[in-house]
Amino acid sequence: MSATVDTIKQQISENDILLYMKGTPQLPQCGFSAQVVQAMMGCGEQFAFVNILDNPDIRAELPKYANWPTFPQLWVKGELVGGCDIIVEMYQNGELQTLIKEAGQNRAESAE
Repeated sequence: MSATVDTIKQQISENDILLYMKGTPQLPQCGFSAQVVQAMMGCGEQFAFVNILDNPDIRAELPKYANWPTFPQLWVKGELVGGCDIIVEMYQNGELQTLIKEAGQNRAESAE
């Protein structure tokens, strides 16, 4: 297994809420990443992110590891939630807020 895949696994295991995106939450570099960031901000929980534009090795390996070809990718509690369309739809019907709040509560409880 490559060092890049090890890095991806470590990032996913260390962050309850992790977004692989193009750019940063403050400055998204694509429209899909921007939409997902807006949905995530609407959930009111902090989340970690990885700018795949700064990490070409992760950009190349993550789609194979996740079996998901596109970015952004949202991971919650070690599970791939999905990409932009799924996340925006989940946000619109309230599922994303519930999922993110639960992950945020778990993180707060484990920090105590």
